[in-house]
Amino acid sequence: MGMQAGSSGGLQSEINVTPMVDIMLVILIIFMVITPFLQQGITVAIPRDMNNPEVDPAIIKESSVVISIPEDNQFYIGKERIDKDSLKSEIENRMRDKQGDERIVYIKSGVGVSYGNVVEVINLIRQAGVDQIGLVADRKKKGQGGGATEAAKQ
Repeated sequence: MGMQAGSSGGLQSEINVTPMVDIMLVILIIFMVITPFLQQGITVAIPRDMNNPEVDPAIIKESSVVISIPEDNQFYIGKERIDKDSLKSEIENRMRDKQGDERIVYIKSGVGVSYGNVVEVINLIRQAGVDQIGLVADRKKKGQGGGATEAAKQ
C-alpha cells in the first residue's frame, strides 16, 4: 500500500498536452505579429458614410489596379510609389492584357487629399483609355460609422 518508486516500464496512457499548448501559443503569437504586414497596398484614411450598397468583390483581387492617394501629390499603385508624370503610362501597362469588366481602376483617396488631385488622377485614367473607375470608401454600418470597404463604380 505504499507509493511505487521508479517507473514500471509499461505504456503511459495519458497524453502530455503541455508541449502542444506551448506550440499553439507560439503559433498564435507568430500570426498576431505577421497579420498586420499582410495588408495590401498603402494605408489610407478613406471617407465614410457612402450610401452605395454595392460592394465590388474585384477590388481585393491581386490583379486589380488600385491607386492610393494618402496625401496630396503622393500616388501609389499597390505598394509601389509612382510619380504623377509616369502614372498614365503605368496604368496603360497594367491594363494592356485586361478585357471587358476587368478594365477598371479603383481610386482610394485619403480624407485630407484635395479634390483637385483626385480629379487629376481621374483624368489620367481616362486618358489611359479606361472608362470604368471605382471610388473606394468605408461603408457605414447600421447604427454606427465605419466598417467594410466598398467601391462605387462610375
